[in-house]
Amino acid sequence: MSNIVYENFGFSMPFLQGYRELKIPIIKPDGTPEWPELFPMSRIDSLRKSVGARHFSAQMMLEFVAPERARLDPGDLIFYQDTFNPRNAKIGDNLITGASVYWDPSLGGTKSDASVCVLIYRDDNTRRIFIYDVIYLIVPENTKFPMAHQCEMILDFMARHNMRRIAIEVNGIGNALPEILRQVAMSRNFAITIERIKNTKNKESRILDTIEPILTTGRLYAHSRIQQTPIISEMLAWTPSGGTTHDDGIDALAGAICAPITPIRPLGAVVRPITANTNFTI
Repeated sequence: MSNIVYENFGFSMPFLQGYRELKIPIIKPDGTPEWPELFPMSRIDSLRKSVGARHFSAQMMLEFVAPERARLDPGDLIFYQDTFNPRNAKIGDNLITGASVYWDPSLGGTKSDASVCVLIYRDDNTRRIFIYDVIYLIVPENTKFPMAHQCEMILDFMARHNMRRIAIEVNGIGNALPEILRQVAMSRNFAITIERIKNTKNKESRILDTIEPILTTGRLYAHSRIQQTPIISEMLAWTPSGGTTHDDGIDALAGAICAPITPIRPLGAVVRPITANTNFTI
């Protein structure tokens, strides 16, 4: 304990001299809960699965784990091959309750940051996230209207998945994109809702706080097609200390997880036409 005397504030003795720190982790050293009537082991396990090991250690066990030690291990991803069934709103046995499309734009050139759009589905009953499709937008050299060209690609991506709502990060170059996308959509008679997202949080913190708890608790699923995208290599190379060269895909993924949700409901069985016998006389 420091013996500094805060003279400017009128203290006559060191602040908090002789204090003792009281720390009571939620689990005792013998592995039993500290407050079983409020937090039985079943509830503690649920908390651990919800926030992830690192946050649980810091918040519930009072043992701080430096963010610099965290990693995004793609080995924790659970891959699947099922397609989304709009009739029952399911991916496999998982009932889908919502979806999000998020675009983190750039110029789309080969020497610029990647321009990435991500589609995710959610099962809010199990708190699972399904990375369903990802597109890295590449604009050919000498394209006359590169941003409009990207908007065409985005609309093709959305139409392919029957999505009509998209969130766009409007920091920097993205500021003009909502209006460009709206104009291109109008020219195609494609009804669309656009959400403008302005990120102010540090990118590394945004990625870590959004993806890591879901990934480390086994709740982040990825369609097998995702294995063919740069997202896997981005996860392997990423560190929360910054300086990662390529992280645009996982940044877009974090944006999609935090983006406004489009509710998903089953469409039901195919509606069959009703025919009537009109061969009668009055």
